[in-house]
Amino acid sequence: MAAKKILIVLTSRAQMNNGNPTGWYLPELAHPYYDLVGPDEANPKVEVVVASPAGGVAPLDEGSVKMFESDPESVKFLNTKKPLWEQTRPLADFLGKAADFDAVFYPGGHGPMFDLVNDATSLKLIQEFYEAGKPVAAVCHGPIVFVNVVANGKPLLEGREATGFSNAEEDAVDMTKHMPVLLEDEIKRVGGKYVKAAEPWGEKVVVDGQVITGQNPGSAHAVGIALAKALGI
Repeated sequence: MAAKKILIVLTSRAQMNNGNPTGWYLPELAHPYYDLVGPDEANPKVEVVVASPAGGVAPLDEGSVKMFESDPESVKFLNTKKPLWEQTRPLADFLGKAADFDAVFYPGGHGPMFDLVNDATSLKLIQEFYEAGKPVAAVCHGPIVFVNVVANGKPLLEGREATGFSNAEEDAVDMTKHMPVLLEDEIKRVGGKYVKAAEPWGEKVVVDGQVITGQNPGSAHAVGIALAKALGI
């Protein structure tokens, strides 16, 4: 059976509006990557293509490297997969190409809150994937990419259950004041039904039709597994 093909989209934002460093969050790419590719990387279940708005190096949040320095999968990914995020392709290359892929996936980190949230190319790309019947997935702050998407004539998240980094979690890491918007509030603003784990930092994944969302870094594996299931791998 031919390997499935997934487009992964990373942020190009290296700094928040206040100048503090940001980027994409290590385990939110590392964990789903191994869930999807499988244990035999010589014969992967999934072919991965990585894009970002600007192309080239997609900035890795160095705080996530420190936070997950004891996580074997994150360390392995960091040490062996650097070309994936240092040689990304421009996102615009993939407009009109949904038929070439089986799904699109957006890892989090605070970076997407500043670029992908309103990136016209990204919004169109998600619309194309969704209207082509392909799964669209995101984790932690990644689901912010869905809030401004219109597909089949209405907001993508309208009437749909979804999750993402909660207001309580944003408060806990003292980042609320630095965010242009809050993800939980934005999901509700566009008519989504925001759901979360019983306690902050708990694992939570929501599958509502083609839309797969995970709440936080601890939900990254669950998102990878849910996406693999959606792809039948």
